[in-house]
Amino acid sequence: MTTHYSSICPFTYRYGSVEMRKILERRNILRKFIEAEAALMKALETVGIAPKECYKKVLDTIPEIRPEDIDELEKIIGHDIASLAILIAKRCGECGKYVHLGATSYDIVDTAWALIVRDALGIIKSKLRKIIEKTIELAIKHQDTLVVGRTHGQHALPITFGFKLANYIYELSRSYERLCELEKRVLRCKMSGAVGTMAAWGDKGLHVESTVSQVLQLEPHVIATQVAPRDGFAELISSLAILASQMDRLALEARELSRPEIAELDVAYTKVGSSTMPHKKNPVIAERISGLAKIARALVTVALENIPLMHERDLTNSSSERFLIPHALLVVDQILIDTYNMLEVLKINEKAMKKNLELSKDTIASECLMVKLVLKANIPRHEAHMLLVNLSNKALNEKRSFKEIVFESNIAALLTKKDIEECFDLSSYLGSYKQLIYRAINYAKNVMKRC
Repeated sequence: MTTHYSSICPFTYRYGSVEMRKILERRNILRKFIEAEAALMKALETVGIAPKECYKKVLDTIPEIRPEDIDELEKIIGHDIASLAILIAKRCGECGKYVHLGATSYDIVDTAWALIVRDALGIIKSKLRKIIEKTIELAIKHQDTLVVGRTHGQHALPITFGFKLANYIYELSRSYERLCELEKRVLRCKMSGAVGTMAAWGDKGLHVESTVSQVLQLEPHVIATQVAPRDGFAELISSLAILASQMDRLALEARELSRPEIAELDVAYTKVGSSTMPHKKNPVIAERISGLAKIARALVTVALENIPLMHERDLTNSSSERFLIPHALLVVDQILIDTYNMLEVLKINEKAMKKNLELSKDTIASECLMVKLVLKANIPRHEAHMLLVNLSNKALNEKRSFKEIVFESNIAALLTKKDIEECFDLSSYLGSYKQLIYRAINYAKNVMKRC
């Protein structure tokens, strides 16, 4: 008995949204190829090379030509875009002789990808906006929820959970801004012929390009070789990888804080966490975000390697980009889906946050005391620092309250009781936290308002 496997790539059955898959499926890519060919025909009409009815005739072939038709002809002639041009020409009667006239394959391919990426970025930005808005909602709700700040995995100073989230709001809004800014470099049509000089159209080349640009609502590249400059795709893939890595950082934060010994968060999603251990509550969404982010980062190398092409172009970018662009977009699409779902199911354990603040025996008040010793007792900073290092170690080694040890030390003679008590009120040592939270929120809102 022969087993048939209909799907090899997990994106065909497991990852990515229906809307993103539709944009990247072969039928839609073919449609965009034909739209680019039609825009060229419109340009040829405009400059007086092709008859006026030809543009519509090319557009009318969109429902008639199937990907499998191109595959069959490509087996014979060995070229996919040439096959497409032949199939369109055969369906356009007298207009057929003008199909693809003066164009090179990548006038069609690069212009079509600009259309596809424009649609895909619309989806990505919409989902990222929802994530930023959800994070803003959580940050405002927990702007005063006290939690220990951690550096190097160790207790550092008190912060609030809203402040922690505000840092992610800022980072993600920078990615939103980055995606908006790269559009002016990436979303451009390329219609300039075999080596970029527009030679086949004589003195009408710039008019041809201008009409294509107007029809497709894409600015043209200023200059090109046989292909659009590949730094555009490299910028796109790099920006998507940065976004994926930022969400990886958020997912890692959630995973770490959901460990049973910390338990400040709960991001468990599925009812069954383990196939064998009934008690397990695995952070599977967060882990999938981190796993897929590795793929996003790995794709950056491919995009960078495609920048150096020989002379006016070689073919080394073609095969890799067939994988590169769809997979980068689908990876980030799934990461965005998962990140929003993770935030939706996120449970915040304020009791655990309060309990964990006490684990370090109040030693996180040491910086406050050091500053007061410098400013109020005129002690050199380095001397105050070493004094508090010793007292902190004593508290941890003896498993005693740091506050108690401070009052037993000579600090009690150098500072007032009120000064010392203030340092152990952790909610009073948060600096400008609230202004910083709202500064990050306003930055994000302004970015999303602009784009």
